[in-house]
Amino acid sequence: MASEQPQPSCPSSRETVRRGSQEPRRHVQQGQVEYSEADDAIALGEDLGIDPFPWQRSVLGDWCSCRYTGKPSFVVCGLDVPRQNGKNAILEVYELYRLAACGWHILHTAHRVKTAKKSFNRLVRYFTDDEHPELKALVRQIRRTNGEEAIYLTNGGSIEFIARTNGSARGFDDIQLVVYDEAQELTDEQYDAISYTLSASSTGERQTVYTGTPPNEACPGTVFARARRAALDGDSRNTSWFSWSTLKLPADDAMFDDVLDAVYASNPSMGYVLDEDYTASEFAGGSLLGFAHERLGWWSKEAGVKRAISAQVWDESAISAIGSLYPRKTAFGLKFTPDGSRYALAGCKSDGKGGFAFELVKTGTTDKGIRALAEWVTARKGTANCVAVDGTGAADTFAGHAADLKAPRGYVLRPSTGNVIEASAGMLDALTCGRAKHTSQPELDAAAAACPRRPIGAKGGWGFGSTDKQDSAPLEACALALWAIKKTRRNPKRRQHIQ
Repeated sequence: MASEQPQPSCPSSRETVRRGSQEPRRHVQQGQVEYSEADDAIALGEDLGIDPFPWQRSVLGDWCSCRYTGKPSFVVCGLDVPRQNGKNAILEVYELYRLAACGWHILHTAHRVKTAKKSFNRLVRYFTDDEHPELKALVRQIRRTNGEEAIYLTNGGSIEFIARTNGSARGFDDIQLVVYDEAQELTDEQYDAISYTLSASSTGERQTVYTGTPPNEACPGTVFARARRAALDGDSRNTSWFSWSTLKLPADDAMFDDVLDAVYASNPSMGYVLDEDYTASEFAGGSLLGFAHERLGWWSKEAGVKRAISAQVWDESAISAIGSLYPRKTAFGLKFTPDGSRYALAGCKSDGKGGFAFELVKTGTTDKGIRALAEWVTARKGTANCVAVDGTGAADTFAGHAADLKAPRGYVLRPSTGNVIEASAGMLDALTCGRAKHTSQPELDAAAAACPRRPIGAKGGWGFGSTDKQDSAPLEACALALWAIKKTRRNPKRRQHIQ
């Protein structure tokens, strides 16, 4: 039975077919290599109808490399290459060899249940088809329960397929090979739950394989990016890594011909299974950033940056509107960007029972000065308890205007560096514990989805940090508003002395 890997068409003798680069842009080999079992693995694949391309054979060469003890040369194996180039064909050959020929215990993990099931279906067909009697005779048990698919062989080998969760893989014993398919979606929590299954390998053979595409800004990608960075920087021992990723984002006005060389350099299966004409249509129909991620394998600076607030916590704390459920205190948070050119203003309300809700009020520039903003905030001194203001230079200017406008004593709060650290950690804690809610707003949601932790000081403190594409001011303003509402003792209904 033939593999699902498409076979190249046969051009006429007059045609010269351009092929993708069979050599990766970056190839790391950190480890002792005495010999490789790749020829045996490839021969098995060919017998089953899988004919690897040259670049796929190179990857298998590393994965099958051994030390003089017979244990894998490379404990960590990584492959990042754009989509549809044939990562699954490599995994099929390798898993079949380690399972049928070596009797290894394998744990194949994927981001989604349906992806794990597809991998199971691709592999199980070789053990159930009459065309492969040797493999069929090895079968001891096949488990088809959804989400718990597995193949167990009489030689002691087994492969189990799971979708990753924070608790997945706990209870799996004596695993020798862990495969992280769709590695761009792998989170730290999932890695912690899975990786330690290798420590109890009775044979001492341990290997981790990462395969995936560069994570975009919507993917967590923290583990994949960290493992790749360590490999390429030479900081990871006993590691093999193949990377076909482009090093440069195309110019905004780039045409397809401008990126054609990069396409062939980044896609080793161009001319085999990938077509230049269709790739041109991908370029014409999508965004330049999307094409760079998906077809050129571009790793942005934001790729793999761990967001300060997890998607689950942020999504579970979302509400449609604050409404009248939080009638007690009201506070504002005002954050100016470091250069003072922009600001974000947020509001927070309390219910008097330990619950809070915050939202982004508005954002803007300071092109026309700060006076109008100070007037707007100060005009609400009769209903709001206070406003916390942060931002070098611009915050001082705002405070000066507020004083001129007769803001009451205690209305304008100036948080210290320690207060900013307290505000950031406090907001995360309140969201995680369910004591704080936020309204769903595109600008605020975008900041929460992209902004990482920004280290502050030398004692582990942090605040919300910006990226090249996302300003953290909306999140910082919300954190300030929540901090202020907890700290203020001012009652706006009581007669106040002017500053």
